[in-house]
Amino acid sequence: MASPRTPRPLDHLVLPVEDLETARARHMSLGFTIAAEALHPFGTENACVFFADGTYLEPLAIAQREDCEEAARQGNVFVARDQAYRFRRSDTGFSAVVVGSRDATADHARFVRLGMSGGAMLEFSRPMTLPDGSEQTASFRLAFASDLRSPDFFGFAVERLNVPMSDRTALTTHANGVTGIAEIVLSEPNPTDFQYFIQELASNREVEANSFGMSVKLDGAVITVYNKAGMETHLGVDTGEWRERGLLGRAVVYKVADLQALSALLLKNQVPVRQVAGKLVVDPAPGQGAYYCFEEIR
Repeated sequence: MASPRTPRPLDHLVLPVEDLETARARHMSLGFTIAAEALHPFGTENACVFFADGTYLEPLAIAQREDCEEAARQGNVFVARDQAYRFRRSDTGFSAVVVGSRDATADHARFVRLGMSGGAMLEFSRPMTLPDGSEQTASFRLAFASDLRSPDFFGFAVERLNVPMSDRTALTTHANGVTGIAEIVLSEPNPTDFQYFIQELASNREVEANSFGMSVKLDGAVITVYNKAGMETHLGVDTGEWRERGLLGRAVVYKVADLQALSALLLKNQVPVRQVAGKLVVDPAPGQGAYYCFEEIR
């Protein structure tokens, strides 16, 4: 008898942005603390938003276009998918969900066996600036998962090979009171067509399905895929005559202790907000490519 699956933890979300300056200004207006810029060795750069639950956002920009193009030609899946997303969708969006891994090599072999490999593994190192201003080298190994029916969304498992331990309290404390990510929202006209892909990425065979879509639990968060009715009911988003197929990254639901305090902060910063199904929803804007939803979870 096969051993039961252990759902993977959410590691982070990849959010393409046009430039880090715009992303920083936008996230600061929303009450987030955003880390220093970090450069990848293949031409992209990020400025991450870290949370107390161990998850984070990765606003991702192009630092050196020539380096990115060369990396993509050399088979770098991360960069190639980012370039394809920007070409097809825009420079501001939500392109990938990333889960944690203890053995990315084994995950890659599993993805290949299941017919859902996104391509060759990627291993890289980069300098990391710690909150105290010191700098150390961090190393990562990535295993990619994709579905050819979804050219604008992918996933990967990340194994940290050498990441310095540091006190990130200053980076995980946010003026808006956000402590972590509760839910990731994707969309698809017929969500269960991608049930297998989401289950295997999450490493969880259990699925909850209803008339609005389906949900698969990660360790500490949930991946939900909404259909048209789900998008309208739970996000207040009118998709109109929506016939586009394939998974699309749509929204992030954050855990916050006090919605009233958050509402006051957004009002002060002149950020439009609306209330839908007990959540505060901030629509996408330059530097923020997904709907940001805030839910009171103590």
